Amino acid sequence: MLSFEEINNIAIQVIENEADAIKNIIPSLNDDFARAVDLMLKTEGNIIFSGIGKSAIIAQKIVATLNSTGTSSVFMHAADAIHGDLGIVRKKDLVVLLSKSGETPEIKVLVPLIKLRGNPIIAIVGNRGSYLAQQADFVLDVTVSNEGYPDNLAPTCSTTAQLVMGDALALCLMKCRGFSTDDFAKFHPGGALGKQLYLRVRDLYTQNEKPEVAPDDSLAQVIIEMTQKRLGAAVVTLKDEARQFSSIVGIITDGDLRRMLLKHADIERVKAKEIMTPNPKTIDENALVANALHKMRQNSITQLPVLHDGNYVGVIHLHDILKEGVL
Repeated sequence: MLSFEEINNIAIQVIENEADAIKNIIPSLNDDFARAVDLMLKTEGNIIFSGIGKSAIIAQKIVATLNSTGTSSVFMHAADAIHGDLGIVRKKDLVVLLSKSGETPEIKVLVPLIKLRGNPIIAIVGNRGSYLAQQADFVLDVTVSNEGYPDNLAPTCSTTAQLVMGDALALCLMKCRGFSTDDFAKFHPGGALGKQLYLRVRDLYTQNEKPEVAPDDSLAQVIIEMTQKRLGAAVVTLKDEARQFSSIVGIITDGDLRRMLLKHADIERVKAKEIMTPNPKTIDENALVANALHKMRQNSITQLPVLHDGNYVGVIHLHDILKEGVL
């Protein structure tokens, strides 16, 4: 059994080797990369990625990244392609083939079949002198000098290089398409990341009660309101009954109540306006929940009064945001 120190040293060596491998593919970038991006942008059909073994797994990840950033892509396993799945490839599609050696039997069978159909080929390959590199229309060179550990048994640096090249393609395409955060949110509605991009304050605050007191309300009224509405705060407002409008003048939190007990001996005479924090931080109901969270963190608070056209309409609490998984 290796010692903990030996294990950590191996991990460090692997990480350093993979980091070096990524840096070493930078000089290989040439006009083929820009032309490949341009071809992808102009492709009217799907961009089909294919490979065998570990390269197939990397191809699937690249497809997932492209689809989530606005470029329609499909994965086709190279072994399955030569046993019927080649029907996936249509006339206007572009094919991207991943291979470390560029000489695997499945790839060598697949390439002429694709060329016979007239589909262009982009190769992400670790051997410029290989069959695949020679047959491809554009070559993205991901050659590595060795794998992550001296025995060179398992593909590590080579697959990392493939993955990084795929990420570079995806992000260049995203930039060229003007893909926005709103577009990204449409493709990621279910996860925490998507919620950061589309969930609005108005989607959450309406689930809460609306704690509200007047400046001259007694301490007892404040405590009752805070207890009944269960948000740890009461917003102090001035009401315009004619316009049904409430403007915020302050907020009273649990902390304000504790501090009040240290300052006031005769608590029966205390009014809301005497213990409130004036001009509290607020948030518009149309703001992103992520912005509300940022404001809470920035000011070390757990609730924000919500405004609609300047009118107090409710409170959003930190617990509401955490419950939605927006972190």
